[in-house]
Amino acid sequence: MDPDLSALDAFLDEQDADGYLVHADSTDSTQYYLSGFDAPDPFVTLYDGEVRLFFLRSLEFGRAKREARAATVERGIDYDFGTYNEEYGPREATYRSLADFLDAHGVDSVVAPPRFPLHAADGLRDLNVSVTVDREDTVSDIRAVKTDEEIANVREAQTANEAAMHAAEELIAGADVEDGTLYHEGEPLTSEAVKTEIEVTLLRHGCALDETIVAGGADAADPHDRGSGPLAAGEPIIIDIFPQNKATKYHADMTRTFCRGEPTETVREWYDLTEDAYRAALDAVEPGATGADVHDAACDVYEDAGEPTLRSDEGTETGFIHSTGHGVGLDVHEGPSLAPSGEELQPGHVITIEPGLYDPEVGGVRIEDLVVVTEDGYENLTDYRVELTL
Repeated sequence: MDPDLSALDAFLDEQDADGYLVHADSTDSTQYYLSGFDAPDPFVTLYDGEVRLFFLRSLEFGRAKREARAATVERGIDYDFGTYNEEYGPREATYRSLADFLDAHGVDSVVAPPRFPLHAADGLRDLNVSVTVDREDTVSDIRAVKTDEEIANVREAQTANEAAMHAAEELIAGADVEDGTLYHEGEPLTSEAVKTEIEVTLLRHGCALDETIVAGGADAADPHDRGSGPLAAGEPIIIDIFPQNKATKYHADMTRTFCRGEPTETVREWYDLTEDAYRAALDAVEPGATGADVHDAACDVYEDAGEPTLRSDEGTETGFIHSTGHGVGLDVHEGPSLAPSGEELQPGHVITIEPGLYDPEVGGVRIEDLVVVTEDGYENLTDYRVELTL
């Protein structure tokens, strides 16, 4: 994928800077987006109208020349790192070699993302290279608008996600109920067992994830509680899966709430209300609308039904206690935000819609789809039924 970096060119012109400098490994999404190179150890990417890579170590040099999306790939030894190391030690040698690399490309001033190492910034400044912080994290805003190829990558991850959700749903639906607890093959069905089934299914589809949420009962009242222990009948079970495709690095995200057996009247009311909020938020998604508009649509439904939201009561600990959604891409949480401060939506934004209600006395309910903003509305990338009872 060759990203459109014209907005970064314009930003550098506005800042009167010669280049954009990133120092990180490829788990940093800005690094991966600019360099197109996957490496576990930190390396440097310079963007000066061209993408240029700089490695202190030679380990990844050959592979980078073959695989990276870069005009040049260079090493510290090309810029006297060995000599500098003998005279100044490895830390100072790093700064001096990097400064020489920048000078060789006519770069005297750079802008760096907020996560740029402070020691490297100060080391370059001591060598008369101007380093300023990109407080707005411009590349994150650029990559929030996805190309067709990126959307296809997210779609592929979402297909795997739905297979994993189906595996989890089947496990819960097929469980026996004994004294209010779910059992599978004679053993209590636990949150951990369902997570294992999710993870194995994702691996078979080329995806992985560090953590997932399978939270039942009171655990589900905390939106980020991963859940643990035996699962119960008649209680809502929130399953939130957010895998990353191992080949493309793009994520997906979806949530469903299931109940094995008959839910309480309150849980049923909450679910129906959350489905209404979810559909109202979806209806608000279109280019030109803001993330705040979409969030307001969900809040309106809850508040009209008498449920608290952070919009109506910023101190509430129950009700709708998070934003309506967020962007998804190389990071599972990125721009734009669907919150009171949410910016204008643009075609190519991939966002979640995920309203929910929470109370330790009841549990939690959340429904989440993944959609892409189009020229005239949105396309839902999620193809999975919305149904509570199993």
